[in-house]
Amino acid sequence: MVLLEIENVHTYYGHIHALKGVSLDVERGEIVTLIGANGAGKSTMLKTTSGLLKPRLGSIRLEGEELTRYRPHEIVAKGVVQVPEGRRIFGRLTVRENLEMGAFAITDRHQIESNLERVFNLFPRLRERQKQLGGTLSGGEQQMLATGRALMANPSVLLMDEPSMGLAPVLVDIIFATIRQLHADGTTILLVEQNARMALQVASRGYVLQSGSIVLRDKAESLRQNEMVRKAYLGET
Repeated sequence: MVLLEIENVHTYYGHIHALKGVSLDVERGEIVTLIGANGAGKSTMLKTTSGLLKPRLGSIRLEGEELTRYRPHEIVAKGVVQVPEGRRIFGRLTVRENLEMGAFAITDRHQIESNLERVFNLFPRLRERQKQLGGTLSGGEQQMLATGRALMANPSVLLMDEPSMGLAPVLVDIIFATIRQLHADGTTILLVEQNARMALQVASRGYVLQSGSIVLRDKAESLRQNEMVRKAYLGET
């Protein structure tokens, strides 16, 4: 069953045509990845989906409901929640305060506490550091915090933008193990990731974006075997 459907989306930065008729879909419970070079439009796609950018043309639907009419905080309340590139945590707030900020749309205190417990079980390090200022965490811990903050909103679809960016290899493994765990728990994920090899290992399907257009779409296993993908994104000859 299709949960998130993006159809013929065109997004501009001023006169720059950044997304040129992008269409993709994510089924409930899936991990779908969007790969491409720097500047291809991957982050623009996620920002458009979450309402931070408005498309000039096209449709973005969650369970059939049009999202483009809503503002970003309303889209979060609908269930589409982004883990932004670069973490974007609140450095002067504690870990716990950062997490509670993610639950701004939830009024039930018991639900917030239940969500906190879920995040702390997923990331025990955050439980240990819940009184520590977010800005003093390591890069890997900040990525955990950014992911946990998004989970506090009870997302129907989790948009993850370059979660491994700037992390040491051992931390990259931890982040992707977390993505697998979220998937096992039933979370639907649209993953943008520069590390195409890792992304195609966790995803069931993938799309390749070049210069604002989708040029390939297939099962992840098929994309891993595709000659163009292997040369351009997997570093193989």
